[in-house]
Amino acid sequence: MINKNSGLTHFDNDGRAHMVDVSPKAVSEREAKASCYVQMEPETLELIIKGEAEKGDVLGVARIAGIQGAKKCSDLIPLCHPLSLDTVKIRFSFDKVSSRVLVESICKTSGRTGVEMEALCAVTLASLTIYDMCKAVDRGMTISEIGLENKSGGKSGTWTKKK
Repeated sequence: MINKNSGLTHFDNDGRAHMVDVSPKAVSEREAKASCYVQMEPETLELIIKGEAEKGDVLGVARIAGIQGAKKCSDLIPLCHPLSLDTVKIRFSFDKVSSRVLVESICKTSGRTGVEMEALCAVTLASLTIYDMCKAVDRGMTISEIGLENKSGGKSGTWTKKK
């Protein structure tokens, strides 16, 4: 049984998983940024940068997948609240020296609960799409360092990852 004082909000007093009641919370502007890396062979990165991947516009499709991932977060993670997202932004940057793509997402909403999970779903789905679209030439790609960079809004205020 989960200790009642554990701080884990997704468990009730009897230790059963439940959806948190956010109705008493105040509506506020909320924002979250997440990121991850997709490591690949240098040749794969060049195909993406030049737009020459056989399956087409890798980053364009990955951007749409990331947006869709944020929108579908509550369908994928059982206790997440469905949110009305105000915006989802997906950015990519290239590190040619390390042969990897940095995937970043920013999600915003006005609501009673945060958008951290939506931002994390966005980078995860975008990076999985990069893998899917390039796996024919590079099955050894890896996705790593999926994490929240910062969040703002709500009772707990602003949080930024320690570097």
